[in-house]
Amino acid sequence: MTLAVKFGRFTEDMTQQSTTRASATEPDTTEPDTTEPDTTEPDTRALYARTLDQTATVIDAVRPDQLDLPTPCPEWDVRTLLSHIVGVVRRTAILGEGGDALSVSAFVEGVVADHGWPAAYRAATDRTLAAWADDAKLGKPVTVPWGVVPGAVALGGYVREILAHGWDLAMATGQPTELDPDLAEFALEISLRSLTPEMRADERVPFGAVVPADPSAGPYARLAAWLGRQP
Repeated sequence: MTLAVKFGRFTEDMTQQSTTRASATEPDTTEPDTTEPDTTEPDTRALYARTLDQTATVIDAVRPDQLDLPTPCPEWDVRTLLSHIVGVVRRTAILGEGGDALSVSAFVEGVVADHGWPAAYRAATDRTLAAWADDAKLGKPVTVPWGVVPGAVALGGYVREILAHGWDLAMATGQPTELDPDLAEFALEISLRSLTPEMRADERVPFGAVVPADPSAGPYARLAAWLGRQP
């Protein structure tokens, strides 16, 4: 069983949130759903922890002389990309702590020494994992850039974001890009369901048009292409 199938309800929640966000200005003519919902949230913390660990190996391999290199993210060099990765992980920690994550910058505040990025990243990941240790937080509604979702869904969404930026970083610094395939397949499945090509016209959606990918390409290349990157 793939991770995407195992967390099928999660992908349904992501699709529902994205569709609601994209069509917020359209009248709702659907009949109300009177079925009893399944309120058990999937535990996405293990997936998130694996994603953080994998990204740590990529960050550890970045050399100081690579910090000014360009990345697949337009207008971001490696240093800015690292700042964003650490900033997003810090935001996720604040979310788990019950704070307003969106009120905090998605980039590091202050100066990080050229050799200090692995330590800054690990400090953020340690804080995040501690913040989400309580099982009750998986079902608690939280506010993220794509809407109000259960905590488990938020963490799953951040699996996609950190994996995508880990791929960006690996590409920019000449590292292997096809890593844990299960994580990429999970992120690709939720992206195929929750981030349709039609949604790219919405200026609030921070992804470019889908880039064609070779069907035989690895899951990370296909994920990158679906998110608008050139694999």
